[in-house]
Amino acid sequence: MSLSPTDRLLAAVDGTLRTLLAPPRTARTSPAHEAPPPVTLTESERRLSEALMRVNHVGEICAQALYTAQALTTRDPELRRHLDAAAREETDHLAWTRERLDELGGRVSWLNPLWYAGSFGIGLVAGRLGGDPLSLGFVVETERQVEAHLAGHMDRLPSADTASRAIVAQMKEDEARHADHALQAGGTPLPAPVRGLMRLAARVMTSTAQRI
Repeated sequence: MSLSPTDRLLAAVDGTLRTLLAPPRTARTSPAHEAPPPVTLTESERRLSEALMRVNHVGEICAQALYTAQALTTRDPELRRHLDAAAREETDHLAWTRERLDELGGRVSWLNPLWYAGSFGIGLVAGRLGGDPLSLGFVVETERQVEAHLAGHMDRLPSADTASRAIVAQMKEDEARHADHALQAGGTPLPAPVRGLMRLAARVMTSTAQRI
């Protein structure tokens, strides 16, 4: 069924409020529950895991904003269903990272509304100015960069933190699949300068979110 512009706008508002204000609900059990028995972390290990999982939580806030904006701009019902399905998996990630942060005695980033607004704006511009191929290309590049970012976290997370490592490993697998699906759906490769700007913005976000 094709949604009217008003329906799409209301869905975007609902998605925004749920992401920023409501406790995320997962459709899949957290991989942390299936990880080997936890080992007590030292205080320095706990702080490192907390900082990295806060960054990962911010990444999922941004993913929700990106998919919500792109679902709002596309007129293709099939593509909208594709984006909605990916967003649901990202909601799982949002719930898993939030749960793990709570277990580590940590907190989410105080700047989450800002991260959401920035990502929503980027997704909106990509969808409005470039159409579906560029919008999907943006998804491909974003997910590839997130996959590489998560691989780096696997190298940095304490080996004793089996719960966080299990979550990040599953997230990495899911992000790779989202990129492949977006490419198969017709994503257009982005110009090198755009990819470079995206990497620069990601570095600013990750370095800030570790602390704030």
